[in-house]
Amino acid sequence: MAHTPDIIPARTALLTIDLQNDFMHPEGAYGRAGQGAEAITALPDRIAPLRDALRAAGGTYVSAQFTLVPGPDDEPLIAPHLKQLRPFLTKGDFAPGAFGHALVDALQPADYTVEKVAYSAFYQTRLEYILRALDIDMLLIGGIVTNGGVASTLRDAHLRNIDTVLLTDGCAAFKPDVHDATLISLGSLGAQMTCAEATQMLEGAT
Repeated sequence: MAHTPDIIPARTALLTIDLQNDFMHPEGAYGRAGQGAEAITALPDRIAPLRDALRAAGGTYVSAQFTLVPGPDDEPLIAPHLKQLRPFLTKGDFAPGAFGHALVDALQPADYTVEKVAYSAFYQTRLEYILRALDIDMLLIGGIVTNGGVASTLRDAHLRNIDTVLLTDGCAAFKPDVHDATLISLGSLGAQMTCAEATQMLEGAT
């Protein structure tokens, strides 16, 4: 397990990955298709107290939200592998400005929102610009799925010399064993702690 660095709230951001209605709301794209997991549904209420503690200490909350870029006739650009994996995705799903694309109510509003088009929240987005502009060099990372967007984003942060804390119960996968295995595989890349532990650390830093 990596050493837990000191958290300086003003230089720290909570970054959540893909906690949006199309993934999590019953009327969203995944909900309509019967895709979901209890571990995923539980995340927003578990993360919200940490968000509040970080803001109270002078930190920042950034929400990265998966986006399907709409084209002519609102036909979305969908990567071939995603179309094969999730054939139910259609017009209007994950479209900017739409209900499904929005951050879930329990976490609104974010201080900054990043549209992401691939697994990593750093890939061809404005995330790094925002972090550099705010002098943020520490990320508390949660969201979905642990083995997808969360893992990819954490690895990309590591490549940029940005310290990370992976929120072990602030992220989830569709299968618990996949979540657990991913936590082990990421253990050497940064600190890991629960949302409650991170909240306690922040409250001690103020």
